[in-house]
Amino acid sequence: MANKQDGLVIRLSRTREVVLQDGVETIIKPVPDADVTGDLDPRVLAVIQGYDATEPETSFDLASARASMGWPNRDVTTMDITTDHVLIPSADGDIPARLYRPRTEETLPAILFFHGGGFFGGTLDTVENPCKLLAEKANALVVSVDYRLAPEHPFPAGLNDCYRALEWVHERADDLRVSRDDIAVAGDSAGGNLATACCLLDQSNETNMIRFQALIYPVVNLGSIPTDDYEWTLDRYEIKHHHDLIRGVVRALADNEGFFNQLYLQGKAELTDPLVSPLFADDVTGLPPALIVTAEYDYLRLEGEAYARKLARDGVPTRLIQYRGMDHAFMDKLGDFPQAEDCTIEIANGMKEMTR
Repeated sequence: MANKQDGLVIRLSRTREVVLQDGVETIIKPVPDADVTGDLDPRVLAVIQGYDATEPETSFDLASARASMGWPNRDVTTMDITTDHVLIPSADGDIPARLYRPRTEETLPAILFFHGGGFFGGTLDTVENPCKLLAEKANALVVSVDYRLAPEHPFPAGLNDCYRALEWVHERADDLRVSRDDIAVAGDSAGGNLATACCLLDQSNETNMIRFQALIYPVVNLGSIPTDDYEWTLDRYEIKHHHDLIRGVVRALADNEGFFNQLYLQGKAELTDPLVSPLFADDVTGLPPALIVTAEYDYLRLEGEAYARKLARDGVPTRLIQYRGMDHAFMDKLGDFPQAEDCTIEIANGMKEMTR
């Protein structure tokens, strides 16, 4: 199984079909072991068909929703990565974090990673193996931040924690043996939102701490509000097989009832606040180079593409990678989905290239 997986990762890494779409350098990565288009990757299909569809729908339960997040992914590193648990001092209380580092005495770049989970869930455990692999592939210190979650801590508590962690790494660069001039932020889903919101804060505060941002299927328009360049429509998804199933997969993250607004914002900000929905930022000129990763059958794909266009229009070096046949949260399935490993490699390569 490992050899087959390695072969698929190699095949993905060699797929460099690059096109220029609306001014954005775009890489489309097909399913590595199937010629079919307009369908789910067979691994995604197997996972979805394995769900118990007979279970009745119930009302939202926070504890159950949190417990259901994540996937039992695997450590695929090939070198020893050390793990240190730290508490980052903050005026709002210490922020737990984990530091992942290759065994070396050299000064390294640093990547702050913010996990996903809809702003109300997710844990450092879920992203531990992806963060360890990122530390290996980028030859970097990866700082995984256990930011505060809603509804107990609504906006902007989690964002404040992430930004404070960024400040801490910048302040402690010498002690951490990292280069103060090579600090990146990254995150998946809600974590991608927090990563690019940190870039906006870094811009407005004129602190210039961030050199690169990697946004993995990010939330950038919390209310899916139409703009001049964005309107969500199912017509933008190529569906040739398993029509009803794929429609359900794509619509899974649609927030028609304003759930995330109520849970995360609790009236403390408008949906169009750029720190909530970065797609509404007036000016993104000067933000750090960006890599945006999307999944073909993810509700968030269209807003991620729109954000890539926005960054590119304002002169931000931007690369967009779309993984065909994937659904949301595929990075959690490291060790099972070759796209998860390839995505990590692309982030590492993007950081090395864009921060040279």
